Amino acid sequence: MNTQVLTASGTLFLGSDRQTAQTLGPRHFRSAAKAVRFAMEHAAPVSLHGALLTIGNRQFGPHQIRRLHAALVAAERPAQPTRN
Repeated sequence: MNTQVLTASGTLFLGSDRQTAQTLGPRHFRSAAKAVRFAMEHAAPVSLHGALLTIGNRQFGPHQIRRLHAALVAAERPAQPTRN
């Protein structure tokens, strides 16, 4: 997944469903990467059910947020040396 979009600022809605997330209001982050990390590493797991991440005019739901987080984690892993 392309993680270039994560350098832009992002708005994160969290809640047990989409309506609750909208009612609770957004959290603003200077980078969408920080929003993704917050959602996956600090927020209650149930709040991901209604999660919505907005970056510019693009929106990402719970499954996409999980995939973005997996891509961030994979990008941070040191390269494995190849064996001959």
